[in-house]
Amino acid sequence: MADRRKLVVGNWKMNGMKAQLGEVEAIGTLAAAHPGVDVGLCLPATLIAAADAGKGGAFVGAQDCHMKDSGAHTGCLSAAMLAEAGATWTIVGHSERRQDQGESDADIAAKALAARAAGLKVILCVGESLDVRDAGDAEAVVSAQLLASLPDGAAGDWLAIAYEPIWAIGTGRIPTMDAVDAMHRALRDALAGRIGDAAQAVRILYGGSMNGDNAAELLAIADVDGGLVGGASLTAAKFAPIVQAAA
Repeated sequence: MADRRKLVVGNWKMNGMKAQLGEVEAIGTLAAAHPGVDVGLCLPATLIAAADAGKGGAFVGAQDCHMKDSGAHTGCLSAAMLAEAGATWTIVGHSERRQDQGESDADIAAKALAARAAGLKVILCVGESLDVRDAGDAEAVVSAQLLASLPDGAAGDWLAIAYEPIWAIGTGRIPTMDAVDAMHRALRDALAGRIGDAAQAVRILYGGSMNGDNAAELLAIADVDGGLVGGASLTAAKFAPIVQAAA
């Protein structure tokens, strides 16, 4: 197995006002105390610039970017704009955007390439619905989704994958540890089929209701290289045990 540093990233989604910048600073302090783990927060765009100055040991990321550099795209933000604001990473393809905004695999691949061109690193999300899981098709469906969303030039120095069972997000439910293990191995195999040995350097995160109670068990799985954390990242107190489990 490749020596992959653990990556733990909080996704604040549509949460966070300037009053919460103290939590961002506290998480930066937490990250600085665990230098063996890459720690970051993907914040609302309104907080990126304000958080950048006091981020401490944590990187600041965005939650999405547009695939175009500029143009008539009201309400959208280009990767270059986000980088200028202070982001160093961005999420693309989160299930909530795939579902709510109708984003396609091709859209996700284009966004990832735009982010890379602007100097951002990328967390590319994939995952299955409960119907797909119950039908027994989860590994095949999610692997196909990954390959259809994978940008050209995919490599571990700028790209991570986040597996998020859609039915587990925000519910407190997670697949069995054996199911998580099987999915992460399937995604690693799919990557290897596309990019060869370079797949060993790509970090694959688990992104479905990771919290302080289950993080250690999840992070002990061989191909789980970290977590994309939702609600448990909104405060340093809840995020701390996850970072500590990754250390």
